[in-house]
Amino acid sequence: MNYILFDGPARNALLPFTFTRPVADVLIGILTIRQKWEKYLGSTITTLTEEYLSDKYPMVELEENVMINASFLPNEVLAEMVSNLESNQAIFKGEEVIAFYTNDSQEEVDFDSYEIIEYSEECLTVMNTWDIFSKNDAAIREDFEFLTEERKSQAIPKSVNVIAPENVFIEEGAQLEFVTLNASTGPIYIGKDALIMEGTVIRGPFALCEGAVVKMSAKIYGATTVGPYSKIGGEVNNSVLFGHSNKGHDGFLGNSVLGEWCNIGADTNNSNLKNNYDEVKLWSYETEGFAKTGLQFCGLMMGDHSKCGINTMFNTGTVVGVSSNIFGSGFPRNFVPSFSWGGAAGFATYTTKKAFETAKLVMGRRNIEFDEQEAAILEHVFEETKKWRKD
Repeated sequence: MNYILFDGPARNALLPFTFTRPVADVLIGILTIRQKWEKYLGSTITTLTEEYLSDKYPMVELEENVMINASFLPNEVLAEMVSNLESNQAIFKGEEVIAFYTNDSQEEVDFDSYEIIEYSEECLTVMNTWDIFSKNDAAIREDFEFLTEERKSQAIPKSVNVIAPENVFIEEGAQLEFVTLNASTGPIYIGKDALIMEGTVIRGPFALCEGAVVKMSAKIYGATTVGPYSKIGGEVNNSVLFGHSNKGHDGFLGNSVLGEWCNIGADTNNSNLKNNYDEVKLWSYETEGFAKTGLQFCGLMMGDHSKCGINTMFNTGTVVGVSSNIFGSGFPRNFVPSFSWGGAAGFATYTTKKAFETAKLVMGRRNIEFDEQEAAILEHVFEETKKWRKD
């Protein structure tokens, strides 16, 4: 069977992260949503996403296909139901479609003519940006159990101070000496070729993905995920960093999500709790206003390729778009549009010419080419977000 993950209605609620990727490639837990489904279904999965993303993330459609809503994370029960779908069948949870069978000759899908199979059990969903960190605890636990089942961890080095070692899994090539791991509060997963430098203290749940680095004497609270080849240091609490992003120095990052290729300057701090302890509101790209999150703790949402200088201060519930560069004293406003250059004193447009020059240098350091495909995606984002910039 051919499986295709589609963005679904949550795509706009997951901006700015879905400006540059399908919903399927959001990282939560140890794996992206696409990787989770591929492992559960034992199949390579393509995506149906926005047209401007389709060159980088193409869809492969065969004669028979199962379309899966990428906002739903798999589990054993749901994956089995999806794999057993037959012609003219669809799986729903309440009013939300999870998956449905289709073929290449269908011009449209009319669920009134489908046999509806109701999924009544609990499952994780990613419907808003803040779900990425607020549901990361549950996602790490599910991924850890699935990935480590009937597998043996590499030995924990003798110099490591560990609590609940049965909840620690170390992949091949990972390095850690003279660190403290407390897995009594949740599992700790250390990925292939990852590095934890000496003096670090970590409380689970925690996921350090392939090639990622924790700098010396870092203090990490769960539930935190450090994506592939990312770096963290200082104090980090309940945050998710996608791949190739750096928060390598002292400073606090809490209840936050960073996209790919982000860089947080030394001694940068974000607030994750309002002084009056009130509910946090976040900028909504759908309503073009600030929306309630239902959360008391909510920090920084930063899109791909955005960066900030040393000693930057972010207010509670700040949303930074794609390819923005923030610096200077004071608090910048809590919505920074994509391709903005400046800080509390004001912003100018960060031109694509300058942004692309930086992206080439940043990606080149990791031996990854900033090619025409990447440039075309960012050009589209630049035009799509123009209405929010005020020079």
